[in-house]
Amino acid sequence: MSSSSLTELAAELVRIDSVNPDLVAGGAGEGELARFVADWLADARLEVEVEEVAPGRPNVVGRARGSGGGPTLLLNAHMDTVGYEGMEAPLEPRFEDGRLYGRGAYDMKGSLAAIMVAGAEAAQAGLRGDVLVAAVADEEVYSIGAEAVARGYQADAAIVAEPTELRLVVAHKGFVWMEVETRGRAAHGSRPDLGEDAIVAMGSVLTGLGALAEALLGNPAHPLLGSGSVHASLIGGGVELSTYPESCVLGLERRTVPGETVELVERQLREIAGSAEIRTTFVREPFEVAQEEPVVQAVIRHAGDPEVAGVPFWADSAVFAAAGIPTVVFGPGGEGAHAQVEWVDLADLERCKDVYVAVARELCA
Repeated sequence: MSSSSLTELAAELVRIDSVNPDLVAGGAGEGELARFVADWLADARLEVEVEEVAPGRPNVVGRARGSGGGPTLLLNAHMDTVGYEGMEAPLEPRFEDGRLYGRGAYDMKGSLAAIMVAGAEAAQAGLRGDVLVAAVADEEVYSIGAEAVARGYQADAAIVAEPTELRLVVAHKGFVWMEVETRGRAAHGSRPDLGEDAIVAMGSVLTGLGALAEALLGNPAHPLLGSGSVHASLIGGGVELSTYPESCVLGLERRTVPGETVELVERQLREIAGSAEIRTTFVREPFEVAQEEPVVQAVIRHAGDPEVAGVPFWADSAVFAAAGIPTVVFGPGGEGAHAQVEWVDLADLERCKDVYVAVARELCA
């Protein structure tokens, strides 16, 4: 399949609105894009399954079935994008200086096109093992698409095609979202003898968070990722100026590196919060894969000894790794994820597609 076919496919994917509706009210979701992907993969002779993981929000998994007896390689990309308010012609793909511009070109419809073409080539390669092409919903919020694939399909290795600037990513951070609530006693502002100020009570918690943030950054705990971090994200409390606030709620995020558990994070916050109530609201585990894993070594060989790196963002790779699938992250270069100008490098897309096919030929032979 020619490089022009890959470029044209990436452009067609950009044209289809797939804004995550959990990010932007009224967002189109993945439905139309999923239908396009499913039809394209079926035309390429893959066996296609479509699963609705939320109302109107499907996953698409295409299987390039081998002759039997070989390992299975999973190639993954997400279909949803962030919103495009403020962008000029976000759904009109534009080519300039070897780049494809448009919402999702970099994050990550270019990569989606690359794994689709790789899957089509794998279907014609006479492999023993299968190659799965997983186009998933909802990576930008809760990753329910990747979780459904991890539950429903077995694989011996996986490549998540998130953009990495052609670096081989073998580790990334996780995060824990938490709330702290301090309690006071509501009373008229003229009655300090009756009132207790919940907002003032949060002051010591904020001071403690600042000290923890400084301590974490000063103690790098991972050779590729450095240190974990913590920051206060949202705060609210009180009802009016003349009333003592009876409640103050702080939302915070703790970014974690491999080896930092939820239990550790909760213990650190308990030491800071004292008697205040703490709640863990959402968790994404950090990710790491051993460099001796065959999929890591295969990408190193076929990508020409790329830089081996860790990245601070979270990706679906952690979902597949948690399911016991050795996983790497490898994708193209570009700029503008979640920004008003977004582009992907077209030569990188071609390079990534070739690497995916070469790894499939090696691992699934």
